Amino acid sequence: MKKKSAALPDTKTENSAEFRIPYYKKPANLSVDEWQWKLRKQFGEENEFVITNIGDEAVFSDYLVYNPNTINNYKVSIRDFNHQKNFCNCLDFKTNRLGICKHIAATLKFLTANLEITEYLSKQFVGSYSSIYLDYPGGRQVKLKIGTEKSAEYEGLRKRYFSDNNELLATSFPVFEKILHEAKQINASFVCYEDALAYVIQIRENINRRLKIGDFLKKNPKISDIAGALKVKLFPFQEDGVKFAARAGRSLIADDMGLGKTLQAVAVAEMYKKVLQIHKVLIVCPTSLKYQWKSEIERFSNSSVEIIDGNVSRRKEQYSQSDSFYQITSYSSIANDVDFINDALELDFVILDEAQRIKNWKTKVSKSVKRLNSTYTVVLTGTPLENKLEELYSIMQFIDVYQLGPLYQFVDRYQLKDPETGKVIGYQHLNEIKALLSDTLLRRTKSEVLKQLPERMDKNLFVPMTHEQHEIHDEMQMVVSKLVSKWRKFGFLNEADRQRLILSLSRMRMVCDSTFIIDQRTRKDTKIEELMNILEEFFETNDSKVVIFSQWERMTRLVADELEKRDFGFEYLHGGIPSQKREKLLTNFKENPNSRIFLSTDTGGVGLNLQSAALLVNLDIPWNPAVLEQRIGRIYRLGQKRNVTIINLVSTGTIEHKMLDVLKFKSSMASGVLDGGEDAIFLDNEQFKGFMESLATLTDEVSTDIDFEIEANSEFELPSDSKGIDANKEENPLLGDDDIFDVEETDKSTDLLNQGLSFFSNLMETLKNPKATQELLNNITEKDANGKVFLKIPIENREVVENGLRVMRNLFSDLTNQK
Repeated sequence: MKKKSAALPDTKTENSAEFRIPYYKKPANLSVDEWQWKLRKQFGEENEFVITNIGDEAVFSDYLVYNPNTINNYKVSIRDFNHQKNFCNCLDFKTNRLGICKHIAATLKFLTANLEITEYLSKQFVGSYSSIYLDYPGGRQVKLKIGTEKSAEYEGLRKRYFSDNNELLATSFPVFEKILHEAKQINASFVCYEDALAYVIQIRENINRRLKIGDFLKKNPKISDIAGALKVKLFPFQEDGVKFAARAGRSLIADDMGLGKTLQAVAVAEMYKKVLQIHKVLIVCPTSLKYQWKSEIERFSNSSVEIIDGNVSRRKEQYSQSDSFYQITSYSSIANDVDFINDALELDFVILDEAQRIKNWKTKVSKSVKRLNSTYTVVLTGTPLENKLEELYSIMQFIDVYQLGPLYQFVDRYQLKDPETGKVIGYQHLNEIKALLSDTLLRRTKSEVLKQLPERMDKNLFVPMTHEQHEIHDEMQMVVSKLVSKWRKFGFLNEADRQRLILSLSRMRMVCDSTFIIDQRTRKDTKIEELMNILEEFFETNDSKVVIFSQWERMTRLVADELEKRDFGFEYLHGGIPSQKREKLLTNFKENPNSRIFLSTDTGGVGLNLQSAALLVNLDIPWNPAVLEQRIGRIYRLGQKRNVTIINLVSTGTIEHKMLDVLKFKSSMASGVLDGGEDAIFLDNEQFKGFMESLATLTDEVSTDIDFEIEANSEFELPSDSKGIDANKEENPLLGDDDIFDVEETDKSTDLLNQGLSFFSNLMETLKNPKATQELLNNITEKDANGKVFLKIPIENREVVENGLRVMRNLFSDLTNQK
């Protein structure tokens, strides 16, 4: 037959507004199901879709529905006009249990407008062939549809394997291949739809996985003792978490911060590697935690691990060519990489860390993450529900999009709304949600596992530095390396060289915190943002207090400014505070419940009792391990009744990082150079020799084995794609998120553009400073004999000019072609 294709006509009339179904408030005369059904019908009929008949029948056929706003296609099957047997492959249809979606509504409107369908209105398509399909309105049930050909034989098949309402019996899942074989023997035209087959396979794999994990755990009751899997011991509650997640297949571990969610996720992956022979694990985490994950995996296991970074093309090369068991990427990269990952990789397991990043389903990052294909997943977050119930629902969409039912039913059941305004005023039946997720979500608080925890838990949190920080750090590192080479050659350094060494080492350490500590004209850093994230998460679930230390007063000044912006109550101690006022700070911190933070330089590292705090954050690591222990001793001392957590913020690939990896905080570093943590006094020559030997090892390894990813605004969530959204319409959060936004790769001009922007950014910084501007003018201008001014720009050679002009030509050519 001839295929028909047409755009859905505009059916709006002058008076249509009075008949519109409201998006946000349910009409009193409708049930919530009726309201949502009518909304989808209204949306489909009022918006423009392109409909093409791709089947063999005139009306009861298959259709391709094209959404020009999102550039997505959907397959719709029309089998009746009573919404009993129709189908669409969009996510909304599969999850809403209404038997309708906007694409089905649009298709029915198209048929009504373009064909004479009166004779079909009371009919239902049966068809000649029989099939097994997945019934979504019924909540994903595998069912048998019996056609007109050899119906008696298929009725016999139904009686053996299906219930009276044609649903596949639980006992029939293990013999599904036999059912398919018998059905094909009856008639070769028999069809088993792909989604039905996939669902059956999923159910069977879940059963087989649980059996295999059960047998494995019987033989290996202690996960920590599994040969070659883990290099660390697990606490009993962590063992329980690993067993829970391993049995679940796809799960959410929502333990309190500091209970070892990372270790539990790695242990599950290692168990799956042994039991299920998985070979590829993708870890998605914030950019600032990528190196932290790498370090933890190497500490916990013997498996290979690689960080994915760089531009799009480089990341694709890493994804496809890496043989590492673990690959670590960031949320900011997933939006551009998800299609390639799904097409090129066979992912077995995804670990999603800090999963609150996908709590808002409207964001581009959230949409992209939820498109990742993997058989198994462990999702990690200590705060799965921060502000509203829909956040938990959004996170659960990645784990199992069907588990909590349709969103409109979920919010109707558990939200309490003001009947007049429709505003959410509370929640109800929350224990039901816990029961619904009992086989998927696991959460333990510190108080629940208190007896199993050590009294003190230390954690190194690795954070990246900005490009500007790296430049200063690496420049100082070159100076240190030259001085170390000189010491190796001659066996001594004179006093001037020793002072240069001290100054360079100090600047390397300072810039690990912020460029502001060095020049006070710029502020480039990442640690302060990471600190704010730690504080917000900690205060979300804890009522205890926090102590923050930095050696640098300028660093604490920056932190104080950020705390004031966020309205955090805090006490601030530094060397400029008179001794008579320090007692008041201490008393206020102890007794005032609103004073949650004690911010201090190492001035507060001695002689203060701060046991009211349970978390200590070191923004930098002292050279002298004794100074570090003095800091910790402020909260970890007699009288402390809480478990104590120590977090050290460490800049990756820097002198700070190598202090951990190479020196291991051994006292040789301190005794050789430092006194009380101050970079001021060298001791005798023998001690200096020991220090230089350690420093030689340190400088040899700094920044040689870590590749840095520099991403603009990498810590900020990508904005939602506005493509396809009518600015004049309200966005309905209950309609379903089936139109996935397309994500375009960064084009080839991006690197050139970034280089140009970097040049102009640096130029603007120079021009802001009158003195620097004058110096620039003096360097690039000169007067000739006649007094005329001309540019004087020294160059290395002709090739430099040629390369520069080529870059500019390519840049402007690419930019012009984009118009």
